[in-house]
Amino acid sequence: MTAEPAVRVHRVYDGAPAAPGQVYLVERLWPRGLRRDQIAMDGWLKDAAPSTELRRWFAHDRVKWPEFRRRYAAELDANPQAWQLLLTAAGDVTLLYSAQDRDHNSAVALRAHILARRGASDGATN
Repeated sequence: MTAEPAVRVHRVYDGAPAAPGQVYLVERLWPRGLRRDQIAMDGWLKDAAPSTELRRWFAHDRVKWPEFRRRYAAELDANPQAWQLLLTAAGDVTLLYSAQDRDHNSAVALRAHILARRGASDGATN
């Protein structure tokens, strides 16, 4: 029996991820201070990121985290084609994000959403 491919999150400012597999930036805005040639990735999935309105509402306020996750999941469910590639990837996937908070950001929420859709348990995070 083969294991499900891993879905990891990695902060884009921490350099290239060491894990194998495909790498996708999952931010609506390009990370500040980085040029496009500085990020080794397989794609930029802007539409898999939270809407501008949701991102601004959340403003990385940890108190809003549970409600942010609920609202973001509703956005993802309404737009599955934006993240379907991540769900069906043949191998491991790393989601790049730019937020300072490593535990409360959209990539963490997206990872949880993908794993829930796969029916997988919570695996490696970095």
